[in-house]
Amino acid sequence: MSDLIIRPIRAEDYEAWDPLFHGYCDFYEVESTKDSRRITFDWLLDPAEILEGLVVERDGTLIGLAHYREMPRPSRAQKMGFLDDLFVDPAARGGRVGEKIFDALREICRQRGWQMMRWLTQDHNYAARTLYDRVGQKSLFNLYEMTVDG
Repeated sequence: MSDLIIRPIRAEDYEAWDPLFHGYCDFYEVESTKDSRRITFDWLLDPAEILEGLVVERDGTLIGLAHYREMPRPSRAQKMGFLDDLFVDPAARGGRVGEKIFDALREICRQRGWQMMRWLTQDHNYAARTLYDRVGQKSLFNLYEMTVDG
């Protein structure tokens, strides 16, 4: 197996990134269009936006992505990281690719002085939860959402 390269996303990654992000959206049953994915990709490249991205490359092919951002932690007067999206092409899973992505995210946290990285997953995503149990600890908090329509 070739070495993995985990690096910041670049403009020329769009064509290879798009099917990965589409796969992520499909898994979570989130409707996405070419336009909505393009907006997300543009956010990843725009230094004025808080969203950043990593991609995982093997033999010149993108096989994974991670989208993250800085988030304030007011009760501690600290900044931390928040992982919005993590996806590895199903054909490329195994070989601890996910753990290597988290190693890269941990290093970003260290470099930026973030004390932690948080993320969410759906309860039924057992494969991801197995990874997450290896790299982090489950929080005691529950997530709530409020729509604008009430």
